[in-house]
Amino acid sequence: MPTAGLEILGVTLAVLGWISAIVSCALPMWRVSAFIGSSIVTAQTTWEGIWMNCVVQSTGQMQCKIHDSMLALSADLQAARALTIISIVVGIVGVLVAIMGAKCTNCVDEESAKARVMIAAGAAFVVSALTQLIPVSWSAHNMFISIKIQAKLTQ
Repeated sequence: MPTAGLEILGVTLAVLGWISAIVSCALPMWRVSAFIGSSIVTAQTTWEGIWMNCVVQSTGQMQCKIHDSMLALSADLQAARALTIISIVVGIVGVLVAIMGAKCTNCVDEESAKARVMIAAGAAFVVSALTQLIPVSWSAHNMFISIKIQAKLTQ
């Protein structure tokens, strides 16, 4: 019985990770930069996402624009689009396979076959996590490098 509890915990955590991938795909906050002019009146924040850019003024107004062309995106955001979609699709496959192989379902009768199905679901979740981790890490690395370069230029 403890294995059923661990199975449910693992699938729940995997589903939460999959939902996080969907949220990160939808939000336009992959890169956030702020510009403050000579007065606070000209302050604005720019959000750059994989699907759209948004500018938030200091007054609270927000304007968003969908990217006109995929070629206008940087390489890391182009890869982020593809890898995030792949992550979500592989996550869906993992969820469906996990449901079929769960101990509380009758889709597969043999215990050894159920174990193999759950191993396949776990592998799908690992692939989904890696395909989400790559673009997030790449984008964070590029932001870190650009901040480091700007700091050297202002010295």
